[in-house]
Amino acid sequence: MGAKGAETRQRMIEATRASIERRGYFGTGLNQILADSNTPRGSLYFHFPGGKDELVAAAITQTSGVIDTAIAEADLTDPATAVTGLLTLLGDRLEASGWQCGCPVATVALEVSGTNDTVGRACAEVYERWTEALRISLHATGHRNAQDLAVSLLALIEGALLLAQTHRTREPLERAARVAQTLL
Repeated sequence: MGAKGAETRQRMIEATRASIERRGYFGTGLNQILADSNTPRGSLYFHFPGGKDELVAAAITQTSGVIDTAIAEADLTDPATAVTGLLTLLGDRLEASGWQCGCPVATVALEVSGTNDTVGRACAEVYERWTEALRISLHATGHRNAQDLAVSLLALIEGALLLAQTHRTREPLERAARVAQTLL
């Protein structure tokens, strides 16, 4: 694929990413993605032969990079500080978006994981990657129950994001950070 093709593909992924974070899977239409990305219809199936599902899966994988980067840049030798930093980053992102962009994966995961194998698999892979990064950090710092704790922390983060978005306040994130400090 040439540079122009890669640019077109990336524009479609970016338009999809922005839409699914705000509107979810079912609120994201192909016509809107094509308009937002200034892409002709033929490009969709050229770059994404699997259609909307393949495009959404690519967008989920790419948008999860926000969290991947935050985890990679965090001081994982101090998991409590790392989780607090992650909650702060997500809170900043959520507030800056007018309380529309919480977790870049959760909205779609809740909508289709039980009914759409392609998109559900992409969501599961992202969550597995985040859980594994937390598990490795926790294990390296001496937590014997690292897997259980990693899953619990991810659930705490996701729940706090949902509540913060629903109530339009950072308070649930701040409370989750205090609980994470206690757990760790």
